[in-house]
Amino acid sequence: MSEQPSNVTTLPASDSVAAPDSGFAPDSGVHQPPYVTVVLPAYNEQDHVLAEIERICAALDASELTYEVLAIDDASTDATLEVLREAERRFPCVSVLAFRRNGGSGTARRIGTQQARGEVVVWTDADMTYPNERIPELVRILRDDDSYDQVVGARTSEEGTHKILRVPAKWLIRKVAERLTNQRIPDLNSGLRAFRRSVSLPYLRLLPPGFSCVTTITLAFLSNQHDIRYVDIAYAKRAGTSKFHFTRDAYRYILQVLRMVMYFDPLKVLMPPALWLVIIGFVKAVVDMVRHPFYFPASTVLLVVSGLLIGSLALLSDLVVRSLDGV
Repeated sequence: MSEQPSNVTTLPASDSVAAPDSGFAPDSGVHQPPYVTVVLPAYNEQDHVLAEIERICAALDASELTYEVLAIDDASTDATLEVLREAERRFPCVSVLAFRRNGGSGTARRIGTQQARGEVVVWTDADMTYPNERIPELVRILRDDDSYDQVVGARTSEEGTHKILRVPAKWLIRKVAERLTNQRIPDLNSGLRAFRRSVSLPYLRLLPPGFSCVTTITLAFLSNQHDIRYVDIAYAKRAGTSKFHFTRDAYRYILQVLRMVMYFDPLKVLMPPALWLVIIGFVKAVVDMVRHPFYFPASTVLLVVSGLLIGSLALLSDLVVRSLDGV
């Protein structure tokens, strides 16, 4: 995946009279960056991406917030790019980034966030599932309360594909993440969220290319004491064809949860199994000593040694994490 989009067009915000969060300085005539950047990845969404952009722009136009929409075409094979170009001509706050190679939603969101000019970045999807008319509500929470660095739309229902399999799988993954972060997480991988761009920048390099990028940004914030507020939202049935593959993406979600916690707090992942192996090994050694004095089977030695090795690895990993600059 190329790190640079093939076509980037940046247009100024609307020339309407500025509110307190205006996109330009009063009486100066100099354009200022918008307050909000909406990053909207799109891959083969030609039939509904325009309706999604219209909905987003209508909601933000009706608010006091200045904004831009970065619509990212992830090398679509249909007419999505042409539809986005039409939207770019119709809406002055819409810019289009076109990728030559498909890199996944995580890559699109990462590059979109790096390109964003707004103080607050909003991630959402172009498949009509999320209530994007509520974007101003999420942004206002960040604007009015400095104690939160991210606001997540927590879905109250599951309308995705493979629903019978996804609900228990997502519940299990969420519980693992809650256990490892010691925090309640109502929705681990919601695609609708707003966050402070300055806070997110150190963690963007950790984002994987696929769907688990939303899980990553959640865990990165929580693991570094950046508070997240969850707002209940409705979740509609997807328009078009889902790009989610249950087996592959569920495996990636679990792997990413473990990877992120290992990155920020490896002791939580490695130390529990190390301690259990050592404890079981010592208990077994006592039993072996009673049954066969001064004789320890290879299995007993293996349990103790394995626990000590994993424990040593946990301590070494924790030392490496704590020695890193930044994250």
